[in-house]
Amino acid sequence: MKDFKVLIIVVIIVAVLILLVLGLEWLKSERIAQPGESSAPYDLVTTFKEDAESSRAFTWFTGAPGAEGRLEVVKGKSAVFTAGNVLKVQAIDSVIKTDDGKRGVHKAEVTGLEPGTLYTYRAGSGKEGEWSTAATFTTAEADSDSVTFINVTDSQGETAADFKLWGNTLDKAFQTFPAAKFIVHNGDLTEEPEDSGAWDDFFGNVQAWVPGIPLMPVTGNHDEVDGQAASFTSHFHLPDNGDPESIAGTSYSFDYGPVHVTVLNTESHLKSQAKWLKKDLALTDKPWKIVALHHPAYGGNMYKKLEDWTEIFDKYGVDLVLQGHNHEYSRSYPLLAGKVVPEGGNSAGTGGGTVYVVTNASGAKFNEKKEDQYYHQIHFQNNKQMYAGITVSGNTLTYQAYDVDGNKLDEFLLKH
Repeated sequence: MKDFKVLIIVVIIVAVLILLVLGLEWLKSERIAQPGESSAPYDLVTTFKEDAESSRAFTWFTGAPGAEGRLEVVKGKSAVFTAGNVLKVQAIDSVIKTDDGKRGVHKAEVTGLEPGTLYTYRAGSGKEGEWSTAATFTTAEADSDSVTFINVTDSQGETAADFKLWGNTLDKAFQTFPAAKFIVHNGDLTEEPEDSGAWDDFFGNVQAWVPGIPLMPVTGNHDEVDGQAASFTSHFHLPDNGDPESIAGTSYSFDYGPVHVTVLNTESHLKSQAKWLKKDLALTDKPWKIVALHHPAYGGNMYKKLEDWTEIFDKYGVDLVLQGHNHEYSRSYPLLAGKVVPEGGNSAGTGGGTVYVVTNASGAKFNEKKEDQYYHQIHFQNNKQMYAGITVSGNTLTYQAYDVDGNKLDEFLLKH
């Protein structure tokens, strides 16, 4: 009898172990990337770091912490990388400790490129079988007075299914705005920044786009936690021109054509960023000034800690502020000194006020619509992923917001 009980216990233990193994395998199968110990690239993304007309930056991860990174670039559309025509760049290699072990982080930038030119590149270790799929990118045209880009926010996924929704949102955005030159993501890319599988799903679902179209991220409260943002910043090779007191890569600015984009971090160092913000906006000669941040100064609700920033926006004539965090859609009237600018619907910049928008969310999470405020011109909750396309051409900025079903839910013009 005793032997029979022991046998039953053994059978139960074995069965539980089998179920655990099967469960882990299922979880793995749901993930986009399984890097293991390979030196093959994953989580590949391109960004701007220096001049958009003559350079481009890249970041990728490898499963082998000791791997070296290489970037090879050729002019034109070609998957042939021969010695005579290849620009070769050594990556800056580092190691990050994740919840799935140590990973190699590789960042590279290619410079000296020709404006308005198509290039093909691959990233890897330099060994056969350890290269990314060849991808293309195009440098900005010289002295262009027009550009279109995409704005999304709060993908904030936890599960593989969440990130499929994020991927679908970006697919729809590029179907609507195929000429878009870059993407601004207003923060909260994942739910838990230490969840490496979530980062793999975030990038894995948009590999049709982000290896060739720069993804410029904003730091959200799910990206910087308790003053730490290493998981977030490790995934992007960003301009190093931001507030020197902030975490590198959480504040920065860049230009594209007629637009100057300033990216701020609402999670920390607000006062030092205010000092930097004044200098950044004062130095630009671009006719259009756009700011991107996470907690909204004027969104579904107000974030009063940003009052110093909004005064600077007023002083330097910021036209548009792109925001996140609220997981609902809102657009303000043009505001100046916290008040609605009379008859200011088509004006912008100094004297015309600043428009503040939150483009709902690009992932699975939505919040209940908050109470309408005096500054709301448009305010709703449709419980659908949304995106916006922003086109600047000459003296006109056109903003158009859509849901993933293709319905245009908002549009406005700003004029200089």
